[in-house]
This record gives sequence, C-alpha cells and structure tokens, in this order.
Amino acid sequence: MAGDGEEALAAFVALHGAALRASRIPTRYWESLSRKLRGEVFDAGDYFGIMQVEEVDEEEVDEEMEEQFKKANPGNGPCFKVIVTNENGLQASNPNSVFLIDHAWTYRVEHARQQLRRVPGLLHRMANLMGIPFHGEVADEGSIEQVLQEMWKYNQTYQLSQGTAEEKVPVWYIMDEFGSRIQHSDQPSFATAPLFYMPQQIAYTVLWPLRDLETGDEVTRDYAYGETDRLIRKCVLLPWVPTEVLDVSCFTPEPPDEHYQAILAENKENLPVVINPPVYAKDKVFKVFTDIQQVLNNLTHPRFVFTDNEGEADILYNFSHFKDYRKLSEERPEVMVNQFPCENLLTVKDCLASIARRAGGPDGPRWLPRTFNLQTELPQFISYFQQRDRRGEDNHWICKPWNLARSLDTHITNNLHNIIRHRESSPKVVCKYIEEPVLFEREDVGLVKFDVRYVVLLRSVRPLRLYSYDVFWLRFSNRAFSLDDLDDYEKHFTVMNYAPGVTLKQVHCEDFIPLFEKQYPEYPWTTVQASIFKAFAELFQVASSKPAPLGICDYPSSRAIYAIDLMLKWDTSRDGRRIMQPQILEVNFNPDCDRACQYHPTFFNDVFSTLFLDETDNCHVTRVV
Repeated sequence: MAGDGEEALAAFVALHGAALRASRIPTRYWESLSRKLRGEVFDAGDYFGIMQVEEVDEEEVDEEMEEQFKKANPGNGPCFKVIVTNENGLQASNPNSVFLIDHAWTYRVEHARQQLRRVPGLLHRMANLMGIPFHGEVADEGSIEQVLQEMWKYNQTYQLSQGTAEEKVPVWYIMDEFGSRIQHSDQPSFATAPLFYMPQQIAYTVLWPLRDLETGDEVTRDYAYGETDRLIRKCVLLPWVPTEVLDVSCFTPEPPDEHYQAILAENKENLPVVINPPVYAKDKVFKVFTDIQQVLNNLTHPRFVFTDNEGEADILYNFSHFKDYRKLSEERPEVMVNQFPCENLLTVKDCLASIARRAGGPDGPRWLPRTFNLQTELPQFISYFQQRDRRGEDNHWICKPWNLARSLDTHITNNLHNIIRHRESSPKVVCKYIEEPVLFEREDVGLVKFDVRYVVLLRSVRPLRLYSYDVFWLRFSNRAFSLDDLDDYEKHFTVMNYAPGVTLKQVHCEDFIPLFEKQYPEYPWTTVQASIFKAFAELFQVASSKPAPLGICDYPSSRAIYAIDLMLKWDTSRDGRRIMQPQILEVNFNPDCDRACQYHPTFFNDVFSTLFLDETDNCHVTRVV
C-alpha cells in the first residue's frame, strides 16, 4: 500500500510540481493534498465554521473598530467570518492541515451575464453569497447587474499555461460560501492558491495554515498577497477598503532607460553590430526564405524566388520573432530580414504608450488614448479616475492585455474595482475608452462604431522612410453605438472575422470614402487621411528618436510591414473647431494579409518591391515620412 501511495505522489508531483512550487504550497502538505484530490475529500467542515457577525451598535463603537468591521465585510449584506471550530485547534506542522475549497462559479468575463441569465440557480446563489436581495425565481436584469458589479470583491483568477490563444484567456472563479467568507488581514493566518487538477480537469483552491491556531481563532488571508509596497497595497485593497488616492500625482512620465534595458533582456534579443548598408546589383534576383503561406501563394514578382534553404537566402521573411541579430549581422550582414530589432516598442501596448509620451508629454499625444500601465502605474491611474469622477467626467475605460490581438481578454468598464482586479490576471494596460467616436451609418443597423486598418511599410530607420499602402481596410460593429451594455461585443467591438456565426460587414475603401463624405460633407477624406498620416509620422519619429533599446534599432538590413488599427473621435481643436482626431489603437507585427491578397493580388509584389527593391512606382504606396 505504501508503494502505491509513493507512486501516486510521484505522479501527482510530476504533473503539478511546478504549480505547487509557484504557489509556495509547502512540500509537507503535498502527499495529503494528492490524496484529498484523488478522493475528492472536502473535510474543511471538520475544522472550521462560518460565523455571522452581529450588527454592532454604532454608538458603542469607536472609529477604529468601525473601520475594522467594515474591512471584514466585502459585500453589502450581513458580515461573516470563518473560525477554527476543531476542539484541538490546528497545527501548521501537521501534514494533513491542508484543505480543498470548491468553486461555486467559474467563467470568462465575456460570458458572465449570459450564464447568470441561463444557468439555473446561479443568480440566486451568487446574490445570496454577495448579500444582494433576490427573492424571485426569474433572473431579473437589476439583480444580474448588481452581481456583475459586486463580483469583483469575490473574484479570483487563474490562467492555463497551454493551449490556443483563446484557451489561455484568464479564467475567473468565485469560491464556495466557505471560501468566500474568509476575510482579509494584513497578518493572515492562512494562505490560498488555485490549483488546476489535471486528472479531473477541475480547479480547486488550496487552503493551508501559516501558523498554529487555537479553537475560535479566525481564518484570514491576505487579499493583496505578495504586494509589499504600502501604496500599491492600498490601491490593490481598494475594492474592500474604500480610500482616495487623490494626493497621488497622475503624472506618468516616460519610464527610465533601465525599463527598456530590462525589456530587451526579457525578450532575449541580441542587438546587431554596426554594419554598412548592403549594396545589391540592379538586376539581382533575391532568394526568399519564408514560412508565411500568404507570401508563398501571392509573391510572383520575377526578381524574387523562393528557397527552402535558409542558409542561401537573401531575404528572411519569418512569421515568428527573430532574436539573434548579432549573429546575423556578424556572419551575413547582407541578408535582409522582415523585422527590426526592438520593434516591440511599437507592437506591445505598454511600450507603445511609453514611447508615445515623447510626443505628447506625460498625458501622451492627442492621437493615442490616455493610457496607464496597470503593473507600474496603478496609483496614478486610480488618482486620475477619482479626479475625473469628482469632476463628473466620463469614466469608461478599456482594459487590454499587453500583447494579445483580436480583442482577446479585452474589457470595457466604468467600474474601478473591475479594473484593479484585472491587474491580477495578466499584464494589462487601461486606456480611456472613446466615448464619442465618429460613427458610420449602416442602413441595416444605424450609427455604428468602425475602425480603420492601414498597412505601413518601414523601409529604414535612419533615414526614416515610411510608406502607407494606398488601400485601407474597414471593420464595423454590428449594433448601433451607445455608451451602455458594455459587455455587448457586437456593439462595442469591430473584430468580427474570428467570431463564429457573427455577421461580418465588409465595405471596400473605394466605396467607403464617398459614403463617409456623404455623411460628413465638411470632412473630406483627404483631410482626415492627412491627419492620420501626421499621427503615423509622429509615432515612428518618436519610436526611432533614441538608440536601441530605447528606440527601434537602426539596422540597415531590416525592413518591416505593420498594420495600424485606429478610430476617429470627435475632439475640439485649439482654435475651437470640431475635428475628427485619429486615435491609434494598436500596431500589429506581421499582420494577417488574407483580405489584402484576396482583393489586391499584387499586394505582396508591391510590398516586396517597396521594401527590398526600393521601387515604389505603380506599387500603390504613399510616402508618409
């Protein structure tokens, strides 16, 4: 029997060891934890009890006690706490002092409302757990909205480390009534951590003591576990301990040079040595090595031929990120590559916001929505949010992961608690949501949001040579815009080509321009596009204004294609005129060019001619810089 136990433990550790270590679950508990998971043993009831704390007479309570009482109760209803009820107490050294907490609700944010409407009993259970009055059997929208607002005091999160981009989107969960009643303390008696149990494909929360406890002692955990900075802790605990941080400056200067050095090291990118710009024969036929099917299918220009041998290629046109520029520059400086060292300063959202401050100061330029890095600028953001709140200004924000595309894990909200908690799931920026976008009249729907995608070609950094492809692409929302129903994807988002069963409205740019000018006769598209190109020029100027790794590296053998997604918003010029102000949303590396190739078969011939042959005549490009 002992052998079986050892084998089971070894198998358990082989599967879950990395997660156990990352969660700092002491090794003395692993064998018992493995056994409880296999047998689905929930024995917390033998050791703990939930106690309702009576309402306290306010006249008998001093301010400090009242504050502690408020802290202990995250919800609106009666206050509960968890205590040790076992008559022998609990010893941290006992290898069996580890417990499983079940999860009452597991979901992804975009599905929360739908599940509260449709899953029998879910709304009732969540309302009870959160102290929200709910007496009916039918899910009413008011109660659903309350749960959606209040749940950020109860939510916990984990992320799967493997799978598709969609499967890696953070999962949120609410612990059962026992787990959700465990209150916060700065000196906690217990620790908790989620654990995804592979054999059952189920997540549980693991609970273990940090010290010995006696009967009647309270079970607490640190809601800001791992945060040591006092100001950050104050900000992270704000959903449970309301506070103002208006005394914190919302000034966000560009990060110091060390920030960019750290990013370079983290990306494991080796910068190139200085080389002389290669010179090629006028009639040279270039051998292209690529793993991009759209290039293989559509590049037909006679001066480019494909090769399967990377070692003999003149051009490396890769889908994945290239890292070792140093080796390439030392051994094959004449080989051109479709990427620039440090181009992540453009394509990763927190870096984009940082370098943009070179153009617009701490508030950023007018062509970029006000953006905060939630990992490094949380106090500044909260101060800014609270100041706007005091002034009665719009406070809708959009939370975005640093480096996911296609609107994955992207959420719009005016709930400060929601934004603060999203910081726990994955690195994110929070950008001011465009509350007054320029809209487009869709006959079948009404006035909808739209965004515009331009493909830009970066030929060189010094001198800066940037072109825009003359065809641009449009994406539309499917429902009329209004500043409500913030989780209605088809109202607030425009990326429809990855959502199954969703209408994809397509309008070619040649058809769009006359329709747009008919709707907005005072705003000819040539004028709008001039302001767009001005924003592009400023962006690439600041991105290349400092040497690598503080800016895009001036590597003469680099070329690149990017897709810039933007919207237009209504703004007021300095002389008081109402203007359409471009808002750059993101810059995409190696964009999907399927539609470009489908409607413009010469697309990659144009791109390769511009980037690698320096021939732009009849290539449908416009010089931006």
